Amino acid sequence: MGRLSGRSAVITGAGSGIGRAASILFAREGASVVCADRAEGVNDTVKAITDAGGKAIGLLGDAGVDAFVKSCMDTAIAEHGGLDVVWANAGISGGFAPLHEQTADYWAEILRVNLIGAFLAVKHASERMIPNGRGSIICTASVAGIRSGAGGPAYSASKAGVISLAQTAANELYGTGVRVNAVAPGLIETGMTKPIFDGARARGNEDKIGQLNPLTRYGVPDEIAYAGLFLASDESSYVNGQTIAVDGGLSTSHPVVRRKR
Repeated sequence: MGRLSGRSAVITGAGSGIGRAASILFAREGASVVCADRAEGVNDTVKAITDAGGKAIGLLGDAGVDAFVKSCMDTAIAEHGGLDVVWANAGISGGFAPLHEQTADYWAEILRVNLIGAFLAVKHASERMIPNGRGSIICTASVAGIRSGAGGPAYSASKAGVISLAQTAANELYGTGVRVNAVAPGLIETGMTKPIFDGARARGNEDKIGQLNPLTRYGVPDEIAYAGLFLASDESSYVNGQTIAVDGGLSTSHPVVRRKR
């Protein structure tokens, strides 16, 4: 029996990176998965699951749009018989434009996807979980949301909001049996971080990627997926309102090379 045997899960941002790794892992552990993403890669994630004998459905849409998020939850119930786990993982980085060059629209889009998208997942998932008296909601935050030095201003602010959302939502859902937690990845090789990795490899500096954390290396999506699996499973039944940093120890100090303006 898998750790999620017989359970139904929704994972956003499932078309690549952490979302794909989590979808495949959850399915391998017995969950029936609704994989959501605005990129066509979500279909490849579903194929990888079904080819391995798992159960998955792919939905194309924007995780920052209310109606689409609601449809993901409703699809899980209609097609998989319930809703036990939701991982609000979809996000965008926005790049590293200097603060004085950023606009309100730029900030609004990052907050819409990263923070409002997580809020919508919590809202619609919890509404459907409360009648059953249980459920696990996971949000992808970032070490950038813990303190400065790991991301741009808008991205960092959005992820700090996700950390606060996990805390406040856990308390809003007091007594319901529904848990809300977050995972804060460090430097993970995904599509979002591709420019960092491509640049380092072009310069011949790949061995220096991740050197600022105590493990002196970067992480891979599976390492974040396993943290999410813990939060999705009954093994974390007394974990609520928390943010688990999976970052090689980076957030213990966040050393950073300063850039002069």
